[in-house]
Formats: sequence, structure tokens, C-alpha cells
Amino acid sequence: MAAINMEHLNPLNKDQSNAPVNGDEEEEEPKTGCLAKLHQSLPHYMLPKELHSKYLKKANCLPPPIFIILISIAELGVFIYYAVWKPQKQWITLDQGIWDSPLTYRPDQRQEAWRFLSYMFVHAGVEHILGNLLMQLLVGIPLEMVHKGFEVGMVYTAGVIAGSLASSIFDPLKGLVGASGGVYALLGGYFMNAIVNFREMNPLFRVFRILIIVIIGEFFFGAALKVIKYSSVSFVAHLGGIAAGMSIGFVFFSAYDKALLTDLRFWFCIAGYLLFVAFAVLYNIFVSPAQW
Repeated sequence: MAAINMEHLNPLNKDQSNAPVNGDEEEEEPKTGCLAKLHQSLPHYMLPKELHSKYLKKANCLPPPIFIILISIAELGVFIYYAVWKPQKQWITLDQGIWDSPLTYRPDQRQEAWRFLSYMFVHAGVEHILGNLLMQLLVGIPLEMVHKGFEVGMVYTAGVIAGSLASSIFDPLKGLVGASGGVYALLGGYFMNAIVNFREMNPLFRVFRILIIVIIGEFFFGAALKVIKYSSVSFVAHLGGIAAGMSIGFVFFSAYDKALLTDLRFWFCIAGYLLFVAFAVLYNIFVSPAQW
């Protein structure tokens, strides 16, 4: 009987015969870029350990931060309209074109309820619009990449409304322009999130994070005071926005791992906010010294 040559039946090169079978070969891990490493390391410095994976799943550009971008474009568009087609004598002060705008909040026309929200599109000058745009893009885009447009939009809008209502109560004879209420609501929510997770953060990073928030807030507070000094608008909206951010914004921006509708803090903050709105409406109807 002739001998069977196994090499003819199953010809293998030396390299093939030495290759591991059944996928035992270890795949080479893809190299991670600097930005990816930074993204993966951020939750280790900012959040409790149990929230790291939740943060990494949510922090992306899908969908993109469209709310902050669109609202910024709209505010810039309205400013350009009044600067070009309704020229002001000085861009740093309120002039007749802005004061007569149907968007500006005016105490004597507060029966036009949309003004409690629409005033955010009108700004008193170049420094005012640039400050608000820079701050809301700097704070809002990172927040929206994690918490998405609905949450950021709700906090921003709540801050704008809280700002005008607080101004109508504590500074009832002054008008109001600018998006500072919404901007400071975002900052207030971010600040509360940092405070609550303070012990969980890296010791150096937690001090740095709080310090950065305070510096940003102080810088734009100073810029806002400069604008208000030369105009007749109220400053109280900034405080109302911060209050809204530190309540409603805190709940929205800290709910990484639970549905908002099952979070008791959410309903507590919503109830408090609605009570404030109801009180402000009644105050404006029956008590306010401002004329209709």
C-alpha cells in the first residue's frame, strides 16, 4: 500500500501551521487619541464612581448641541436687526429702538405676557450681547453634549422666566433686556452639580472647578453691572436665573442614572417653581406699583 502524503491533502505553509486556531490570536488594541483619553478621564475627576459609565454613554455629539447654537443665532440676529435697521445712538445704552421693541420687557406693558420671555432676544449693547453669547456657548455646549437639548432648553427657559418675574417683584419699575436669566440658570445648575459631587471629585480638580465657575460668574457679573450702570434695566434677572438654575437646573443636570419623572427632587423643584410663578402673576395683577 502506498504511503499517504499528508502535505498534499492539507498543504500548509510554515506560517499558516504556526497560526493559532479558533481566533486565539489577540487583537491589537486600537490606539486612543489625546482627546479620547481626556474624554474618558473627565468623569473620574468630576463624578462618583457609579456614574462614570453613565456619563461616558451620554457625553457625545449625537444629537449635536443644537439648542444653544440656535438660540445664540437668534439673539445675535435680533441684535443685528436693531443695530442696523433700527440704529442706536450708542450701542452700549438702551435707545428708543430697543425700548419700543415688542420683545422688550416693560413694566407698563406687562399685560403682554410674551414679554416675560421674549426680552431674552434683545440686548442693550455690544458688550451685553457678546458677554451673554460667550458665556452661554462656553457653559451651554458642554452641558448640552451630556444632557441634550430638552434638558438644557428647559433650564434656560426657566431661568429667563424666573428672571423677569423676579424683576417684576423686586424691581417693578424697571424694564428688562438680555438673556442673562437663562445664562445664569445654566451656570447655577452646573455650580450646584459641582457642590453636590464635591467630595467625590479629585481634590485638586474640585477646587479648580469651583474656582473656574466663580471666576466666570464674577467676570460676567461685572460686565453686566457696567451695562446696567448706563441703562435703566434691572439687575434682578441675574439673581432669578441663578435661583432657577440652582433648583431646577440642579435636578436636570444631576440625573445621570435615573428618569426625572421618578426623581422626587424634580417634583419638589417643579412645585416650588410653579408656586413662585403663581405668586408673581398674582403680585403683578393685584399688588405691583407699576402702571399698566
